[in-house]
Amino acid sequence: MHRLANTRAEHKRNIEPKELESWLGRKEGPQLVDVREYPEFAAEHIVGARILPLSDLERRSVELDRTRPVVCVCRSGKRSAQAVDALTALGFTQVHELDGGMEGWNQANLPLEREAHAPWSLERQVRLTAGLLVLTGLGMSLIWPLAVGLSWFVGVGLVFAAVTDWCGMGLLLAKLPWNRPSGKSGTTSKV
Repeated sequence: MHRLANTRAEHKRNIEPKELESWLGRKEGPQLVDVREYPEFAAEHIVGARILPLSDLERRSVELDRTRPVVCVCRSGKRSAQAVDALTALGFTQVHELDGGMEGWNQANLPLEREAHAPWSLERQVRLTAGLLVLTGLGMSLIWPLAVGLSWFVGVGLVFAAVTDWCGMGLLLAKLPWNRPSGKSGTTSKV
């Protein structure tokens, strides 16, 4: 663990949003890797960013050029910090993190791109799915009283997700086809 911390400190530093914008404008700019899931990426991302979700990062790291710097981006910095650690452990030597993530980028009022037909955010999909499951459990309990257990299960799952900051329902929803890039270049709009 100490070795990883030293390696990370030697090869990683946070990049301020304005500094990253300037760096991206240069000919030899960094590889900008957005480690969020597709719905978050489609809703808004930095122009020129490529999506490489944290859940696929280790497997797809071969897509990155090890000789060029990498800047990892997520919503606030938690997942990008994990991505920096993962890439460093895989032998990447120039790995950085956008300070403050997309929240910091937005606060600096820097340009964004949005997919024209972005899916709902995963958070919104989780709320809809959880609500529908609770209503289903309650409705079915009118016929079969034990069906109320579905509502209890969903309620406990939501509390667990809030306490641990880990949402199994969100991870499952992220795997559905509409939450994956189509493979063809989508229409984007600059904001």
